[in-house]
Amino acid sequence: MKNKLLIRIFFLALLLSALAFLVFNENGILKYAKLKNEISNLENEINKAEEKLKQLQTEIDSLQKSDFKIEQVAREKYNMLKPNEKVFKVEEN
Repeated sequence: MKNKLLIRIFFLALLLSALAFLVFNENGILKYAKLKNEISNLENEINKAEEKLKQLQTEIDSLQKSDFKIEQVAREKYNMLKPNEKVFKVEEN
């Protein structure tokens, strides 16, 4: 009876040791979960960068094809004016 109890305790300790090894070693489950989370974050960053790239490519295409768009960007971003043109600023209080 005492032998069976010792054998059970030994196997339980062995099982717990193996489980702890799987979870806490340098290539264990915790590291796997951390790396999986990091991969997910990087994939999100990649998707955001791809969306930004598409947006910029669309803007480049419109600037290459439309004189109106070039004029609009020149006026809004760079405050450029046509000859003999005046700008009036309206300030709200």
